[in-house]
Amino acid sequence: MPIRTSTPLAGSLALATLLSAFGASAASVPGHHAAFLHALSDLRHAQWNLTHRPGDAAVNEQERIAAAETERAISEVMQAAGDNGENVAQQEPVDATLDERGALHHAQDLLEQARQDVSQQEDNPQARRLRHHAIEHIDRALQATRHAIRDVQQGR
Repeated sequence: MPIRTSTPLAGSLALATLLSAFGASAASVPGHHAAFLHALSDLRHAQWNLTHRPGDAAVNEQERIAAAETERAISEVMQAAGDNGENVAQQEPVDATLDERGALHHAQDLLEQARQDVSQQEDNPQARRLRHHAIEHIDRALQATRHAIRDVQQGR
């Protein structure tokens, strides 16, 4: 004797099967602009390292500049990622391998990795403009971070 299912139940099962298959295939395909998301994660971690390290007034000024430029870069990358339909709230793992040199060196490593991620080819003209601005801010943050590292090394 054949098993009979109701039409609504059969339709629901078919829909659930279709959606789960689509969800599995969509989850396995990385976003076209995943580099923006990786850069955002690195920038956020760099900013944390810049703002959570005690230091003297001279170093704090360089760190303040680096943190402000990093915040501006985050804003530009968020806009560029948003223009490409990326989920900018998504948290990505940190790319840069962190060593024992300290928070400023960690921030420098993260900023360098973020710059590399953001520098990848971009097809969207609006995102290219935002990417260019983000790179400028990252470069300024790197410069200020390097100044802060030198200040610490020279005992200033």
